[in-house]
Amino acid sequence: MAGVYKRGDQWYFYFNTGKVDGAYKKVCRKGGKTKVEAEKALRKALEEFENTGVSKADSNVSVSDYFDYWFKNYVEINCKYNTQQDYRIVIENHIKPAFGTYKLKAVTPGMLQDFINKKYLNGFSRSSLSNFHGVLSGALKAAVYPYQFIKENPMQYVKLPKDNKYKKEEEDLKIISLDDFNRIIERFPFGSSFYVPLQIAFNTGLRAAEVCGLTWDCIDLDKKTLRVEKILISKGKGIYEFGTPKTKSSNRTITIGKTLISVLRKQKTYQNENKLKYGEHYKKSDFVCTRENGENITTDSLKYLSRVVNYELGIDFNFHSLRHTHATMLLEAGANIKSIQKRLGHSNIATTMNTYSHDTQKMKNDTVDIFENIIAEK
Repeated sequence: MAGVYKRGDQWYFYFNTGKVDGAYKKVCRKGGKTKVEAEKALRKALEEFENTGVSKADSNVSVSDYFDYWFKNYVEINCKYNTQQDYRIVIENHIKPAFGTYKLKAVTPGMLQDFINKKYLNGFSRSSLSNFHGVLSGALKAAVYPYQFIKENPMQYVKLPKDNKYKKEEEDLKIISLDDFNRIIERFPFGSSFYVPLQIAFNTGLRAAEVCGLTWDCIDLDKKTLRVEKILISKGKGIYEFGTPKTKSSNRTITIGKTLISVLRKQKTYQNENKLKYGEHYKKSDFVCTRENGENITTDSLKYLSRVVNYELGIDFNFHSLRHTHATMLLEAGANIKSIQKRLGHSNIATTMNTYSHDTQKMKNDTVDIFENIIAEK
């Protein structure tokens, strides 16, 4: 059953869909200001329903409303909290200001390419552009299927700009020297809040959130192993909670050496001494990385550390530099790439090889020395 009717000065249309629990479900929508407009809207809605099984009579949805819908129905359900926050920033700060008032179906590949190009010209990093591209691609792909708001994904035609500066940016990993690390340790010696996090990251290549999420039950000092099974994530306003590691392969157990074993044994003793010193004022927890009063170290704390290292010591540094440095030192020493992959928790070896495929000066010199030794023996 289908038809049109007038209510006030507006015309509406309706039609029945399939039966649910033995009863027909009725779709009712505004059709326009005239009977002709309502009948035309009804024919279009019936055609769409026959072709797809759903009515998209409300497909005049705006970009802003659609991204809110996608965020609620996909991102909040399928993505981790940190990813949700990253997506929210991209949507609220970039996508909505550029396209929010447009109808979703009116957005074209040209508009989207122009958006990406302008972000590039405004100096956004390759990583930021990839985030913009990824969020738009994922959301608009879902708008085609399963949500069926549009018939084609316009992002399939949009490309990231190619530029040599990105090649340099991707190669320019922040890697510090052993001398620089020792300078940092001199600035933050044992007893400082940052000494233990620095030593853990330098000796293991753990990510900042993995370091902050370490608890003593993850450390086996006798077997000389460290287990990564959770991370510490910020919920905003000083609220933190445990989350799952970045990927399935990020759940890993790695072997640690005598240098870090010594640091951790000393830290455990230090914490026990401080429990007695502070008494009831000690912040009791099982965290490995803590301040003198037992309060745990957070990823925000490590951002402060990076600022001090950059501006006070003049070292180009962020906490992730320690992960890159750890991997590069292993590569220079000839460690097996597969072992490095497992140690870093990369999901596949291609990630490790693509990230650390660069030649350091030491590796270049070693290559020449190997060749010189070969021809000297002839």
